[in-house]
Amino acid sequence: MSRLSLLYRTVRMASSSALQRGSIANATLRVSSSDLASAISTDPRDSFPNVFATARLVAIMEIASARALTPLLQPGQLSVGVSIDVTHSAPTPLEAVVAAEATYVGQKGKLHVFDVVAKDGGGEIGKAVHKRAIVDRERLGSGAKKRVDRASEQL
Repeated sequence: MSRLSLLYRTVRMASSSALQRGSIANATLRVSSSDLASAISTDPRDSFPNVFATARLVAIMEIASARALTPLLQPGQLSVGVSIDVTHSAPTPLEAVVAAEATYVGQKGKLHVFDVVAKDGGGEIGKAVHKRAIVDRERLGSGAKKRVDRASEQL
C-alpha cells in the first residue's frame, strides 16, 4: 500500500457527467524523509529545514483535487493542474499525517476550481485555490514531446 491513502470522500456528488459545487475529495500522507524540505535539493550548499516541503503540500492538494474530478473523466482523459495559489502557514514534522481536503467551487471556462485546505495533527498547515483542466492523455504527452523537440532543434 502506498503512503498516499486511497481515501475518497465525496459529498453531494451529482451524476457522472456533472460535479456539484461543494463536492469534496481527500488525500492523506504520512510525512517521510523524502517529503521534507531538506530532501528537495541535491546540492549540499542548499539549506532547507527538516519539515514537510511546500512542494509536497502542493502535490497532496493536487491529488485531492484530481480525485474530485474523477467522475467527469472519459476514457483516455485525465486532469492536470493549471495554477495554484497556495499558502503554507505551519511546519509539519517527520512522521506526521497530512490530510488535504479539496472542495469543488465550480467551473470557470474550461477550468475546474477548488478551495483546498491541508491539516496535520496540530491543525491547518496550508490552503490554496487550485485550478485544473481535463485533457486527453495521449494529446498531452505528444504535445509536450513536440514542444521540447522543437526547442531542441533550435539549439
